[in-house]
Amino acid sequence: MTKKIIVIGAGPGGYETAIRAAQLGLDVILIDKDKKELGGTCLNRGCIPTKTYFKNAEIANSFNRKEEFGFEFDNYNINGKRLQERKNEVVTQIRSGIEFLVGSYKNLELIEGLASFVDSKTIKIALKEGGEREETADYIVIATGSVPFVPPIKGADLEGIMTSDELLDIDYVPESMAIIGGGVIGLEFGCIYNELGTKVSVITNEVLGSADEEIQKRMPSFLKKAGIELIKGARASLIEKDGEGYKVTADIIGKDKTKEVSAKTLLIATGRRPFYDGLNLEAAGIEVDRGIVVDENLETTAKGVYAIGDVIKNSMQLAHWASFQGVSLVEKLVKGSSEIVIDVVPAATFSFPEVSQVGITEQEAKEKGIKYVKSKFNFSGNGKAVSLGEAEGFVKIIAKEDLSEILGVHIVGPHANDLIHEGAIAIANKLSVSDIAKVVHAHPTLSEAFMEAVHQLEGASIHSAPAK
Repeated sequence: MTKKIIVIGAGPGGYETAIRAAQLGLDVILIDKDKKELGGTCLNRGCIPTKTYFKNAEIANSFNRKEEFGFEFDNYNINGKRLQERKNEVVTQIRSGIEFLVGSYKNLELIEGLASFVDSKTIKIALKEGGEREETADYIVIATGSVPFVPPIKGADLEGIMTSDELLDIDYVPESMAIIGGGVIGLEFGCIYNELGTKVSVITNEVLGSADEEIQKRMPSFLKKAGIELIKGARASLIEKDGEGYKVTADIIGKDKTKEVSAKTLLIATGRRPFYDGLNLEAAGIEVDRGIVVDENLETTAKGVYAIGDVIKNSMQLAHWASFQGVSLVEKLVKGSSEIVIDVVPAATFSFPEVSQVGITEQEAKEKGIKYVKSKFNFSGNGKAVSLGEAEGFVKIIAKEDLSEILGVHIVGPHANDLIHEGAIAIANKLSVSDIAKVVHAHPTLSEAFMEAVHQLEGASIHSAPAK
């Protein structure tokens, strides 16, 4: 008898889990409140919309440097409505593709409605079209994602204050913007709108707190050089109306002083929280602790019920991580494969310049007592980067002291978010430094910067000055 699986949530983790389960022969029910939510936060209010705006910002960046590249023209105008239209067109096109893929499997049914647990094997669905429906399954996967987290700052509930959800729906370029939060979301929006001509101020305790310490130290100088006002080592404590905009008072951490920032637009980008509202998890005996608690095989405290992605306690909150979890999970359930191991997960920040990382940071290597060596190759020594006019930044590699294994790769610079996967492949396959050093890299390409950083570990980097 064919086994059945219910997947709750049709974001990247959910719909990819459902498709892989269908490919493996399970009967699949995929539930989301609306077909318009196919693709989840990533497609509709996250990764994809911001990348379309990032492209706009890249074009604006080139315009803003026109003299450097030999172009002469006076001013240019930005049509905010067209920016939004293009974003919506991109989202619609991708969503249509997902709907087609989901609909192409006869053993996969997409149901529009709100799901809640009756027990650990039964889901009640409040159908979008009206009425209710109950379904039972051998396996249930919760993939309901996350929502913006707004901290308890006095005044944070004032009308018009935005999270990333609301900001992606505006059809104009703000005159000025204050951003509370210096993580991935805050920096991406800050860099995008700065290039589009918005006066941007970022209030944060730290910049990209999960990044390698060397990148954390370098990014502030890049941001300030680009024209972003950075109030670092600060925590917003009060938000007030200020004419047509807002005034944010920030406490400088460790000092008896404050800093005030005024802007027409205010974005709160202080992270996201797991979303499981309305699922009635207690009916299934599912433990929650600031996220759904799972074991090493992604199983919750209810047997046969699993959770993936942002909804999990201490999640990485990365779409590709959720997808890989879901696909690995169903392959284990069907094929009986070994324990799910997902420990090499690249992360990407689309800022100016881009930032990416995979594996351990240098500080983590120190904390774990690992004997390591490191290299750092600057993009200023890479011909392609110089020709692009993007020679700032570096590739940093952390390896075992005996060079038998790459442990971490950290990149800040042009196309860092594409280059990082060379490091991910090396780490996932436990390649040695000599394994990678044998690979010829085409010239002139940005990937040569990774090659040079690898060669540097062996003292063989041609385009690095000898160590003093």
